[in-house]
Amino acid sequence: MVDKLQATLRQQPSDAASWAQLGSAYVEQARLNVDPALYPKAERALRRSLSLQPQANTAAQTGMAGLANARHQFALARTWARRAVADDPYAWAAYGALNDALTQLGDDQGAQDAVQRMLDLHPSTASFTRASYTLELHGRTTEAAAALRHALEDASNPADEAFCQHYLGELAFNTGHPRQALDHYRAALTLDPGYTASLAGAARAEAALGQTRQAATDYQKAIDRVPQPQYVLEFGELLESLGRQSEARSQYAVLQAEQKLFAANGVVDDLNLGQYQADHGSPALAVTLLTAEWHRRHSVLVADALSWALHRAGRDTEALPLARQADRLGWRDALLRYHRGVIEQSLGETDAARTDLTGALTANPGFSPLYAPDARKRLADLRGQG
Repeated sequence: MVDKLQATLRQQPSDAASWAQLGSAYVEQARLNVDPALYPKAERALRRSLSLQPQANTAAQTGMAGLANARHQFALARTWARRAVADDPYAWAAYGALNDALTQLGDDQGAQDAVQRMLDLHPSTASFTRASYTLELHGRTTEAAAALRHALEDASNPADEAFCQHYLGELAFNTGHPRQALDHYRAALTLDPGYTASLAGAARAEAALGQTRQAATDYQKAIDRVPQPQYVLEFGELLESLGRQSEARSQYAVLQAEQKLFAANGVVDDLNLGQYQADHGSPALAVTLLTAEWHRRHSVLVADALSWALHRAGRDTEALPLARQADRLGWRDALLRYHRGVIEQSLGETDAARTDLTGALTANPGFSPLYAPDARKRLADLRGQG
């Protein structure tokens, strides 16, 4: 796609539509290959399109929204997406970018409205998968699975089918069904052998099933293909859980180097960096990073991460209100409930801690190779006290 568009633009350098397509193609390529160096190229292409066609250029505006989302500049993404839908209320892709931005900004009603408008205009794989995530965040996991099945039925090619199978795997894993998740990830890989996200997903499910050797192998293969920070962190934590401390530290060093590369290319990633620092670096730095992120956006993900960083820094009294705010949508995330349970235990709220730690392990008994065993130990200690 990129090569074809570049060839077109060499022949027609004033083609605003092709410049917009090229910019969006760079963003997608950067996402797939974890190559943030493509973001400045994307921005130049999109701004060239806007300079050639300043008015009614919804493709470039939507592209700029997608680029801002990729850089975690969610307020800017919201601005661009709103410009796009103001110019063209039927620009369904712009509603997808708006939903992504509003979800991350913690505007829950706005995010729901945007994805509903996208579904009304263009019921497709892209809209059903976004609807599924919105439903999952609200604890409506049965409806989320139904939306993904609609997406799978609507898929028109193997790549889209693989995409749907992958997210069915994600939902199955998050709801405590690692065997079912593994089946979906493997189905995705059969459809698209190069789908690295499903290879990492398979590793996650294998770790939960106790197949740690295969999990380590699959994580390494995934990272060799695409060194996505999430995969690197998960692999490091698996290695740490197995007592392979030196190898784990090597993965964490890779993660820190990647964060610097992202920052150099305009990516604001205080959430992921803060989460890493809370557990594997400096909790004080994590609090600083995540406090800055909280000022930018009040999403449940940031509330959870900041509450955990405050706990790790010994500030449990400040942490608990945020941990409870992270539950405002009804999200059934095991790690979130584990975090809140640990904070409650630290404050002597034993009944609440038992409830949340039980909830974490009920939702997903294998949610983390490091923290699920700790949840079981803490719960056993609390039951002994009661």
